[in-house]
Amino acid sequence: MRDEVDELVEAWARERSDLDLGPVEVFSRISRLSRHLDLARRAAFSAEGIESWEFDVLAALRRAGTPYELSPGRLLRETLVTSGTMTNRVDRLVARGLVERLPDPADRRGVKVRLTPEGKSTVDSAFTALLEAERGLLADLPDTDRERLGDLLRTLLKPFS
Repeated sequence: MRDEVDELVEAWARERSDLDLGPVEVFSRISRLSRHLDLARRAAFSAEGIESWEFDVLAALRRAGTPYELSPGRLLRETLVTSGTMTNRVDRLVARGLVERLPDPADRRGVKVRLTPEGKSTVDSAFTALLEAERGLLADLPDTDRERLGDLLRTLLKPFS
């Protein structure tokens, strides 16, 4: 089975036969797959009325477990954004009624960000839609290949952890 990356690699091999094009075969496919995943994520989230960044914050809170709250600092680590960006995002989610800010009982100067019932319902629906979309992207891959691919990608990502 051939794809557009095969054509790209063949063209580069013709023009630059002096180079090892192995990385292009891997990362060009990952890059193209990433675009398809982004489109699937956007479609799944827009059906629930949220954007990807909103899902990221809501999902971090949902994964925290009951009472579905985190400090702003922990949210920063979970979502890999700056504090200014997180403040803006939390403000927007508060305005939409998806999260609320509460005083931190362990630190009078601190706050906790907590999912509201509407936020929990929204993130649960969005996650279900996302899983359905992602399952579709993996539909042609047998379970054993999925597991192997997951292991290989884990190995590839390890230096970034």
